Formats: sequence, structure tokens, C-alpha cells
Amino acid sequence: MTRLQTLGAIELRQIITVFRDAMKAHAPSINRLNVYPVPDGDTGTNMFRTLEAVVAELDGAPDDLAGTCGAISHGSLMGARGNSGVILSQILRGLASTMGHEQNISSAVLADAFTRAASAAYEAVLKPIEGTILTVVRETAEGGATAARHGATLSEVLIAARESGRTALAHTPELLPVLKEAGVVDAGGAGFLLLMDAFVHVVTGESMPEPDESAGPSPEQLEAVAQRHHDDGSVDVSELRYEVMFLLNLDDSRAPDFKSAWGSLGDSIVVVGGDGLYNCHIHTNDIGASIEAPLLLGGTPKNIRVTDLFEEVAEEHAAREAQLGAPVVNRSTTSSLPPVTCAVVAVASGEGIAELFGQLGVHGVISGGQTLNPSTAELLATVERMNARQVIILPNNKNIIPVAQQLDALTTKDVRVVPTCSMPEALASLVFYDPEVSAETNARAMTDAAQEVATGEVTQAVRDTKTDAGQVTEGDWIGLVRGDGIVSISGTVVGAAQQLLDSLIDDSRELLTVITGADATTSDTEQITAWVAAHRGALAVEVHFGGQPLYPYLFGVE
Repeated sequence: MTRLQTLGAIELRQIITVFRDAMKAHAPSINRLNVYPVPDGDTGTNMFRTLEAVVAELDGAPDDLAGTCGAISHGSLMGARGNSGVILSQILRGLASTMGHEQNISSAVLADAFTRAASAAYEAVLKPIEGTILTVVRETAEGGATAARHGATLSEVLIAARESGRTALAHTPELLPVLKEAGVVDAGGAGFLLLMDAFVHVVTGESMPEPDESAGPSPEQLEAVAQRHHDDGSVDVSELRYEVMFLLNLDDSRAPDFKSAWGSLGDSIVVVGGDGLYNCHIHTNDIGASIEAPLLLGGTPKNIRVTDLFEEVAEEHAAREAQLGAPVVNRSTTSSLPPVTCAVVAVASGEGIAELFGQLGVHGVISGGQTLNPSTAELLATVERMNARQVIILPNNKNIIPVAQQLDALTTKDVRVVPTCSMPEALASLVFYDPEVSAETNARAMTDAAQEVATGEVTQAVRDTKTDAGQVTEGDWIGLVRGDGIVSISGTVVGAAQQLLDSLIDDSRELLTVITGADATTSDTEQITAWVAAHRGALAVEVHFGGQPLYPYLFGVE
């Protein structure tokens, strides 16, 4: 294949699409490179989601180089997700800002573009740390610039830049001790190098690399990392509970003040954009102050997303990887809904649960939950579709509650959140829902009902760990109770369920609701209900198919 000497809009679009496809394929292995036990363990997923937004923006953009670069810049700004996605957006915006003014992209222009991209990435991060994607991008740019100064061709510049980047990635553990302890390289840097592979692929025809299925730290390495951060007494990013992201309309002159205000509230701070619009990311323990900071400067945050990082355990990431590209299902349109005084919007983690919600009067159902949290924008769009001026939200997951609580300020409708943390709580609350009374009245009655439910769930451990209930080995079945964590450990799903129910049910309870997941079997369910009949004979039992992933059984007792 003849090697290209310059790049145009067609080739640049192809590069971005190849990069998007590669990131989708490599996301699971890149996610496994994350070393902190809890936060931000979905680098690959966030980079892929960001690129999805860029490719979508390209679909409707003018097909010349200026239009292509404009779409890359705007799509990455608006669609960036997570710390890694926001930094990636700034890299892409830096490339686009240099390339967009050219008729075609030569080796010299490309080298300049990567230099600008590296600078833009560093400028976006309030507290740059070496040994991360920043280092990899900078050294990639330096390698390309050196080759260009010596008169290298387009392919030679790209290959030299990529080689410098690969060397930098291999050295990241020497710069960041936590990487060395876990025996991995930086996840964001690994993701960025797929962009370089995409450039080389389009220019030279070289094949794209296959995902590394063996990537990731061992359980022993993860435990060592967690113990170091526990023992040294310092507060680091792994102890900051919430990830807060939003788009921000703010006068450019106030941006430095905003960054300074956020600097005292958390870490992993990335603010990108300009001309009055910014994409903002922070890890913090103070959600309210993080959102209030730009308001005090005359700014307007929108599309607010809040994630409880402590809930992002490994099984959640595995499910997200399996659902890459899965659309959010919205089951409502205004035209098909009857007018009511107060509508209900609920998040459901399975097809069966969605059907149950519909039978109980829910007007709008959004797919999501423990494995895939819907964004503020997705929840808001569903609220706006409701044929009612008052709306109740059932988040049904701890992560989603802070996001849902932002909706009332973003719409003219009266939105109330019933802070349900599980599907059984939602089912119990819906018994008290009345579509013809106010949202305030409904919220009060439904919240009281949800709080009366004790809930538990059974899932399978994905790594070895120590718990108050005993040693957990990868593959064990574990039972979890809200507020108490792991309460049962067994080699079988039935054993874990029986132990969990033994701790969950007391003499004051009258009804057990069992929601079966996608992996539940009729035989297991019968054994569990038989145990309840034998040991808690006075308890009424209802079994419903939920179809939720990862959790074969959800339980609610009231």
C-alpha cells in the first residue's frame, strides 16, 4: 500500500472512526489497568463514550477539513465523560485547532498539531501529574516534532511519535509509584496510543493491535495498593467519593477563579473549553460546593452528572464493558401518555422490572441501574416527555440519586425524588402512588413506604477480598445487605441467598419479594422459596422476573 504524504478530511474522519472502534474493542483491557480499588475504574469506557459523541457529531458536519475539525472539537467538548474522556477531548481539540486552518495536513502540520494537543492537555488539568496520559502525549509530541525538524515524511513522523509514546508509556510506573506497585502502565496513556495506531493504520496500512486480555493488576497487587493508601494517612484521589461533571456556561474571564475555587474542593480537576462553554470534571467529597462554585461566579452548570465512586466495584465495570454501545431505553412519548396530575419516571435494570413498573403505573422507564447509570440529560429528557406538570423520580440506585436531585432546577416542572436505592424499594413505594394527587403528597407516602423495606442482593465475587463476614474468594457467591455490606459467603447462589435471608428477615416482617435476574434458574428459585417456607413459614412470598444482569436475586422484605 502506498503511504500517504498528506491527510485530508476523509482520512481524518477515518482515523477518528478507527480510533473509536479500537477503543471499543480495547476498553475492557484498558479498564483493567486502573489500580485504585474504587474510583475512576472505567478509563477505556469513558474514552470510548467520548469518541462515540465525536463520531456522531461528524455524521452531520460539513465534509471539508474545517468542518471536520470543528465537529471533532465540538463533539469532544460536549460528549466528554470522566477524567480520561475530558483530557482526551482536550487532546482532540488541540489537534483540531491546528489542523482546521489547513487545506491538507503535512508532516510539519501534524507535528505542530500534536505539540498543541500536549500543551492543551496540560493546560486543562489543574494539578498535572507525570506518569499519566499527560506524559505520554507530551513525549509523543516531542518525538514527532524531532522527526519533523529532520525532514521526515508523514509516516515517519507518526511512527517516530508513536515510538516515543510507547517508550513513555512503558516508563510511567517509574514516575507514578502506584502504577509500579500494581505492575501496570497508565490506562489513559494506553488509550491515547490507540489514536497513534489509528493514524499509522490509515497512513501506512499497518494493522491495528489486538486487545491484551491479560492486562491488569493481580488481586494481591490491588490489595497492596489499597493498603498503602490506607496506612499512610494521607487523602488522595482514591478517598474522594464523588465524581462531578457538568457543562458550564461561564464568562471566560471568570474561568481562572472557578478553577481556583475547585482547587480547594477536590482532585482530578479538568476544565476544558472556552468562548463561554466549558466541560468540567472533579473528584470531591462535597457535591454541593462543587456545583455551587460556578453559580457564585455567574456561571450556569447544566447536564450535571454525579457518580458515587465508592459504588463502582469491579462487577459494575464488567457489566459496563458487556454493554458498550447499548442504548438507553426510553419507553415513553408524550403523545401516547394520558394526562395525569403526577407522573412517575423510574430507572430499571432489567426487562422484567420494566414491565412490573409499567403494570404499577410508571409512565417513563429508563434502562440503567447498578451497571449503567443514566446521565442527567437522559433523565431530564424523560421528565420533559411526561404528560404531567409534576413528576416523581425513582432512581433505584445510590449512584443515581444525586443526579436525579439536580433535575428540579433544570426544568419548569415540579420534580420530586423518592430516594430509592433498589428495585424492591421502588416496587413497595409504587403501591402508594396515586397519579391524581400532588408530587409532594406522593413523594412523602412513597418515601415512607420505601424506607420500611429491608433489601438484599446476591451476586458473584470477581476478586479475592477480606470482609467482616469472612474471606471471599473469586467465584464465591455473596449476599449483600444495604448498610451492612457483605453478610453471606457461599460456594452456591442458593447457599448465599439462604444465609442472606436468615440475617434479613425478623419476626416483624410479613412479605418477601423475590426479583429473579437473568441468570437465576427455576431450580435455584424453588430451593430458596422452599427454605423460606421451612424456616419462615408465616412469611408471604412473591416472586417476580426482573431480568437484571449480574444479580440473580434481589430481595425485599416488609
